[in-house]
Amino acid sequence: MECVANAPPTELDQLRARILDEIKRTARENGGVPLGQRRFEEETGVAVSAWRGRLWARWGGALEEAGFEPNRPNDPYERTHLVEQLAKLTVQLKHFPTYADTRLARQHDPNVPGHQVFSKLGTVEQRIELVRALAGERPEFREALDYLPVREAEPGDDTVDAPLGRVDGSVYMLKLGKHYKIGKSFSVPRRHREITIELPEKPDVVHVITTDDPSGIESYWHRRFAEKRTNGEWFALTKDDVRAFRRRKFM
Repeated sequence: MECVANAPPTELDQLRARILDEIKRTARENGGVPLGQRRFEEETGVAVSAWRGRLWARWGGALEEAGFEPNRPNDPYERTHLVEQLAKLTVQLKHFPTYADTRLARQHDPNVPGHQVFSKLGTVEQRIELVRALAGERPEFREALDYLPVREAEPGDDTVDAPLGRVDGSVYMLKLGKHYKIGKSFSVPRRHREITIELPEKPDVVHVITTDDPSGIESYWHRRFAEKRTNGEWFALTKDDVRAFRRRKFM
């Protein structure tokens, strides 16, 4: 009978050894705390699909084999890491990151979490407050406070009508004569009525984009058309500009 005790390791054996080594290495660099599976994938490039159902059924099994206790569900370290990433992006961009900002950042750096990952922290308002709290406690993130929006209940500020847990808002485009207004609201019909009262003529609603980040998406379009701004939120846009805005139904 042939002895197989010294048989060469299989490809799966090599993958197991690599993952266990990486768990230990990243844990050492993280103060002895093993990473959650999402952060581990970002740090090492080892996809969940590479081991789940092949080596371990759950991430906790991999951690146990590496000599660690399984991370608790919704590990607070993972949550802190996400808030830190938002704070770093806020400082880099000099404003709280929008959906478009996080997508672009991830294209340049795959270690940046995706928008759907950040959304697990709560609504945009809740994420902003998490960054505000972190920046207030941690000096290395203090600069982020300079770029976070100040939420104040002012007359005409329709964002205060939205409850903290609400997700959907809108960014709208109105047309009056040759000029276009781009603004945000949680109630476009109501905001349209308010603007109609303020102006001598009635503006037309050109298009409405549904978004969970009205302030961020409004800022995106204001920056995009910055050179065509005429006054406040009013712009002198071309047909191509309007067409680009109308192509977006969600952001």
